[in-house]
Amino acid sequence: MTRLLLVEDADDLRETLAYLLHREGYEVVAVADGRAALDQVERSQPDVIVLDLMIPEVSGIEVCRRVRLTSDVPIIMVTAMVGEANVIMGLESGADDYITKPFSIPELLARLRSLLRRRPTSSDDEQSWRVAGVVMDLKRHRVHVDGRAVDMPLREYDLLELLLRNAGRVLTRRHIIDQVWGADYFGDTKTLDVHIRRLRAKIERDPAHPSRLVTVRGLGYRFDDDGGSEA
Repeated sequence: MTRLLLVEDADDLRETLAYLLHREGYEVVAVADGRAALDQVERSQPDVIVLDLMIPEVSGIEVCRRVRLTSDVPIIMVTAMVGEANVIMGLESGADDYITKPFSIPELLARLRSLLRRRPTSSDDEQSWRVAGVVMDLKRHRVHVDGRAVDMPLREYDLLELLLRNAGRVLTRRHIIDQVWGADYFGDTKTLDVHIRRLRAKIERDPAHPSRLVTVRGLGYRFDDDGGSEA
């Protein structure tokens, strides 16, 4: 049974979500504040975390940051703060996805299923990544898309590797630039846009309507592990 840590300070919502998630087959541990959440991360080692942004004791943002120091457990951030800056802050702190209040249970379940597919699947020694028809052979430095070999310059290769390793997760533009170009890069962010266009031309069946490398408006990009659609 999948262990799920639910962190929500509103008693009624926490109890309702815990009941519904348990009914869907999750083993739910529900807590009301960030300090208890961090304690449960160590004690119960959850498979996935549903984490409210605005919680007492330790904020959701800080919980994300501390969890990411030792774990890559999938985290869905729940927020009533729909401002773009708040969502970006949550994603940059380590959340894999976000959902805004009010939300439906089917929507939350769909997000959980997406994260728990364990996004990129790799060999035990991480010599290859296979996601949605894209295969990256790290040992031979080769890429195949739908069975055909694709030539890829180093920067595009590094960008694709980052996206595959985080498939299903929204990556902000700043995070991508920091990881691929380096934290000290202060050039025009249009450089990223150019590389995204070039990458799409090589991996998408229809680059004008991308289904693998999709734009999450106002935030960044996501490599869909199920061949989804533009967000």
